[in-house]
Amino acid sequence: MQKRFASIWFPYLKTDWLIRRQPTLKEVPFVLVTPDHGRMIISTANSVALKQEVTIGMVLADAKAIIPSLLYFDDKAELAPKLLKGIAEWCIRYSPVAAIDLPNGLILDITGCTHLWGGEPSYITDISKRLSGFGYHTRIAIADTVGAAWAIARFGRDKNIIESGQQTTALLTLPPTALRIEAETVERLEKLGLRQVSSFISMPRSALRRRFGQHFLKRLDQATGYEEETIQPVKPIEPYQERLPCLEPIITATGIEIALKRLLDMMCHRLQREEKGLRMAVFKGYRVDGKIEEISIGTHRPSANSMHLFKLFENKIATIEPALGIELFVLEAPKVESLSPTQEKLWGNTGGLDDMGFSELLDRISGKFGENCIHRYLPAEHYWPERSFKTTSSITEEIQTSWKTERPRPLQLLAKPERIEVTAPVPDYPPMHFRYKRKLHKIIKADGPERIESEWWLQEGQHRDYYYVEDEEGHRYWLFRAGHYDDGKTWQWFIHGFFA
Repeated sequence: MQKRFASIWFPYLKTDWLIRRQPTLKEVPFVLVTPDHGRMIISTANSVALKQEVTIGMVLADAKAIIPSLLYFDDKAELAPKLLKGIAEWCIRYSPVAAIDLPNGLILDITGCTHLWGGEPSYITDISKRLSGFGYHTRIAIADTVGAAWAIARFGRDKNIIESGQQTTALLTLPPTALRIEAETVERLEKLGLRQVSSFISMPRSALRRRFGQHFLKRLDQATGYEEETIQPVKPIEPYQERLPCLEPIITATGIEIALKRLLDMMCHRLQREEKGLRMAVFKGYRVDGKIEEISIGTHRPSANSMHLFKLFENKIATIEPALGIELFVLEAPKVESLSPTQEKLWGNTGGLDDMGFSELLDRISGKFGENCIHRYLPAEHYWPERSFKTTSSITEEIQTSWKTERPRPLQLLAKPERIEVTAPVPDYPPMHFRYKRKLHKIIKADGPERIESEWWLQEGQHRDYYYVEDEEGHRYWLFRAGHYDDGKTWQWFIHGFFA
């Protein structure tokens, strides 16, 4: 498919933005100024000021001599990129590839998009009308290349849609500056009488390179289509993405559900064809007022089951606020993994971690109560109890080492051992009493000690002697003494866990 690009030019970007904030400025001449060697230079002017002979680059004092009532404001260098970024993100409803074209434009890769609006004329008319409603003056052009679209948007006069393959002809009557070349090169061309692209486009390339440099030829080739030009979208395109534009804005929950089901069917059909499954999905709704509604889900195992994925989204649909309506729905899968179906048995019980039904149950629980409500722990090769396990977000991760089950371990383990006061005979006898959180516990049963030391390559802290104890109320605890009994009383007692 032939590439097609749209260039959107905002001739009064900053002043239009100021008028949006202060509507009283619409009929008033005003400019934006920047300091330069002790003088205030006009960097931008609104259309009213420009019609009264104010020019860009003029000294503010000279402009006020022409228009005594001229208003002026400080120009901010970061304003244009910020405005263009916001408008580019809004334009994603028209094309997934929207890029900033500083200082006052945007570039859209509209390949395969315009038919959804009934063709290119209706496409750019809709964009222009919507941006005009926001208060921005625009000129939009469409061509096969970025350079040609850029040139026609700013210097074209007859038409703003260039048929495929006709970009070279459309450029012939334009001035050299339409090729996006340096001002010095434009000045040299004009001094030589080359005031149109047609004046030099047929000249030998060696002569053009020798006289005007390689960059000049590069811009010429980009505009005519002999060299490909890439653009950097404001938001990277997800490899797995489905879009659904709406003929009329959607304002009901039923309409949102229908759109989501269609997108999930499209996405899952593609994933099944490629033997993949998604682990994360994001559902976005682009509202008429420019805001984006977004909900997301995650799965414990790669899935391409559209019905299951819809159930995960279903509980969150109510959080979408359509306001005046949603005109574009997008489903993205930022995390996709290979889908490896498990071998089914003809006999015997199925289940365990490999059971897809179990994975889908975990997905529904996570979707309802939050992603952090389910934890899976695997053994880790460390001796100290608080280091002897690790958490994992995947139920497919395999165990690398076995659990140590030769000695009992508490059901609840404290993340960090807590200091306690203990009465115990010496040496190496179980404690008789201990005080924990101001409560005195009398021990009636005890077993131990079990010595656990830190790994030799870590050597953090003293060795530990653990005891399993039971108090008079039948509660069982896991206590340990750090260090040996000695005259300096360097040992300390801790509580580390609770048995069932």
